[in-house]
Amino acid sequence: MTGISVLLVDDQSLLRMGFRLVLEAEDDITVVGEASDGAAGVRMTHSLRPDVVLMDVRMPGVNGIDATASIVAEQPDTKVIILTTFDLDEYAFAGLRAGASGFLLKDTEPAELVGAIRTVASGDAVVSPRITRRMLEMFATQMPEGAAGDSSGAAGNAADGPLSGLTHREHEVLLAIAEGLSNGEIAERLFVSEATVKTHVGKVLAKLGLRDRVQAVVYAYETGLIRPA
Repeated sequence: MTGISVLLVDDQSLLRMGFRLVLEAEDDITVVGEASDGAAGVRMTHSLRPDVVLMDVRMPGVNGIDATASIVAEQPDTKVIILTTFDLDEYAFAGLRAGASGFLLKDTEPAELVGAIRTVASGDAVVSPRITRRMLEMFATQMPEGAAGDSSGAAGNAADGPLSGLTHREHEVLLAIAEGLSNGEIAERLFVSEATVKTHVGKVLAKLGLRDRVQAVVYAYETGLIRPA
């Protein structure tokens, strides 16, 4: 992969400088801009159309969660990585629900940061479904009314909508993703090849209009397909 463009959105100039130094040392990554708040981040994403946005959550004015939701809605080809101080905190959770493709700790190692940007630029998420499920179970009380628990409500409505377009096998694959299983583990459970699972996963994401596996886990919880443990 070559030519990954990145926008930095953080209210701390020193942190932005540090990220820029790390990223611009890579031949395939270019920092195309910096923003110090969410509103500027949304505007610059619209004008610059970066492949990846590194988004802080705690900023004055428009916070990173609202900015992420706006970017995902307006620029679906741009992937957002949430930057947070604490692993599995409520801001990272809210960021995933807003449409981010993952989250990183601000003190992550440079190699991990670079790897994460390359991963989301290629269409994958940088937080595993297992971690997503843990977060959803921890913060399930912050979900909308009727989600993650009322199978006759949210799940019932979903069954009449996009879920009704899934085949039985695709429905099984969605549930397995929501449990945090990898493609290999799903293949073992369903007695099929990993290549077949990958095909099913792609069809599930396309039919439900989801960006990646992480969003599939969120979707399963919000429709009531999976309930918090």
